[in-house]
Amino acid sequence: MTSKEILAFTLKAISDRHGEDTAAYDMQGHSILADYYVVTSAGSNRQLHAIANAIIDEAHKVNYYDYRVEGTSESNWLLLDLGDVVVNVFTEDARDFYNVEKLWVNGKKLELKED
Repeated sequence: MTSKEILAFTLKAISDRHGEDTAAYDMQGHSILADYYVVTSAGSNRQLHAIANAIIDEAHKVNYYDYRVEGTSESNWLLLDLGDVVVNVFTEDARDFYNVEKLWVNGKKLELKED
């Protein structure tokens, strides 16, 4: 499965669960860890976990099982490592606090379609 295909099902899952202020960065040629980094916000801890579970469900639908999830049920931040795509799902306060997007300034911010 290509990194673009992984990115596509990831963005679909985020949109389906109403992730907010979603951004994706093309880091090819800038990062050896992943081709794409995605960040989105959730209005609550419950929504944060719903978004992560939706991404996992989409991965299973396309028979993609090469992923890891970091964080706990009490976390305000979950990281999903999908190989060539890394997804950070934050509560709004945690996203503001950690400001991980500053790490990706060398990448190209992708223009995402709003559904």
